[in-house]
Amino acid sequence: MAAPTKTKHRTPQRRMAARRERLRAQGLRPVQHWVLDLRDPKVRADIRRQAKLMARHPENDAIDAWIEAAYDWSDWK
Repeated sequence: MAAPTKTKHRTPQRRMAARRERLRAQGLRPVQHWVLDLRDPKVRADIRRQAKLMARHPENDAIDAWIEAAYDWSDWK
């Protein structure tokens, strides 16, 4: 009969703590980012409002021309 194997039952908290320790040992640190909630209708409306303002900017064509000239489009297929 085979002997039962011992398994380490680590909680999710302990697994995450170990992962964070490994990442810190690699010279990394945790950073929290807050982003716009695109599910919020108010946020989407404000984004639309800002996009309309940008589209009407008097230098919009010059800015677009500069982006076209400055960006390397060769990777886009």
